[in-house]
Amino acid sequence: MASLDDTVTPPHDSSQSIGESFLNRRRMLTVALGGAAVVALPAPAWAADDQRPGSVGAPKLTPQDRKVIAQLSTRRALEHLKVLSEDIGPRIGGTESERRAAHYIASQLDHFGYNTTLQPFAVADKFLAQLSSPAGLPNDLNWQVGGSAHAGLDTSVTASVADVRAGAAADFTADVTGKIVLVDYVASQREAVAARAVAAGAVGVVFLPADLVEPRRASAFSPTLPGSASSPLSIPVVGVAQAQKHRLRALLAAGPLTLTITTTAHRGLTSHNVLAERVGRSGPNGPVVMVCAHYDSVIGAPGANDDGSGTVLSLELARVLKAIPVNATVRFALWGSEEQGLIGSRYYVRELPQAERDRIVAVYNNDMVATSWDPATRYWVLSFTGQSNRATDEVTAAAQRLGYEPQISPVTQRGSSDHQSFQEVGIASANFSWRGEESPALLEPPYHSPEDTIAKNISLERLQVSMELIGCATYATAGH
Repeated sequence: MASLDDTVTPPHDSSQSIGESFLNRRRMLTVALGGAAVVALPAPAWAADDQRPGSVGAPKLTPQDRKVIAQLSTRRALEHLKVLSEDIGPRIGGTESERRAAHYIASQLDHFGYNTTLQPFAVADKFLAQLSSPAGLPNDLNWQVGGSAHAGLDTSVTASVADVRAGAAADFTADVTGKIVLVDYVASQREAVAARAVAAGAVGVVFLPADLVEPRRASAFSPTLPGSASSPLSIPVVGVAQAQKHRLRALLAAGPLTLTITTTAHRGLTSHNVLAERVGRSGPNGPVVMVCAHYDSVIGAPGANDDGSGTVLSLELARVLKAIPVNATVRFALWGSEEQGLIGSRYYVRELPQAERDRIVAVYNNDMVATSWDPATRYWVLSFTGQSNRATDEVTAAAQRLGYEPQISPVTQRGSSDHQSFQEVGIASANFSWRGEESPALLEPPYHSPEDTIAKNISLERLQVSMELIGCATYATAGH
């Protein structure tokens, strides 16, 4: 578990924006990163009636808001996040890593006293790989990468590394027999390059993606080689992320590099939604208020912010709201396989009878709610239809009570997260997320990358703001 400590530092200026205020804190939480140095995370240190960073004035809290805010703990949320993003790491839909995360989440919800179930559904096969080195690879990055379904699977090779750059015929003039080759990935050339590598005697291919335009960075990927589908290549072929690419080339430039590539095919997969509810005073047929997030991540991404942050927000609100009487049923849902196309939430909605859909008053979906990226100063209220609804209205009202108006966007049209699954069938839902000021498409550089870690991409202040907003909105919706 995380190693947590409190340290006293001077108070921050409450007139600063949340991004600017990172330099000054009254408290720090620390977390031990498996084998790495302990990293201090700036933590929120405001009392209930204090003016928040970036706000225009002191909050005007209702008694109900105070019940929620007084109990929220970023310390507890960070403990959950350490388990998900560091102890488990990348949580790929349907694989053992996602299953471990599902059981951890379910065990916590059971502990809080909820009626908790796992909802299974089938998902596509996954092809993954792990890079390692006898000398060790830098441990600030995750080294999971994508494996090709059309090349060597369930195998492991260890060899010295050669960089053949673009992989043209002339680039293979040096002896690569028995070596693992690094190759710049160009989609139109991938099959020809892989064939050249095999013909030249290479024992593995590591495709390196082109750099994206900042702040975006390329993710790890599973290269497809359709021409080899009927007769797969004998050697492993993998696709790395942009951050891994630059680190590999820097390591090779510093001297000889030996890598091990281990590929694994994951077939016949089942993913799970984790569902937990507490029936309110209105009874088992009364209204339902939902808080949700997805707990899976993409290849190579520890998923601290995307969407470990939304997951731990949901867990912490589940702990707090279990002890507060409400009229409506409060239901928490942690979705599996969101990253493969909202599969878990769409399955859940599809299986709901219309009478059960009609009970749902509002769905608060939380996706990427804690990035430490300085430009992500706007808390976006995102609706798939672009129209306001009960979920958007309640969060906007909570923002006004808490003094966060400068941080909150107007209702903005955008899908691409699990709120879409509900709005497609007419259920009031919205997605909430910290992103760049100008556009909800402006995401932090660690998005979908091996750098999406607690140390590189989590702000406990932003997580606290998110928990307060969603907690107060949920409690107001559920009734008291």
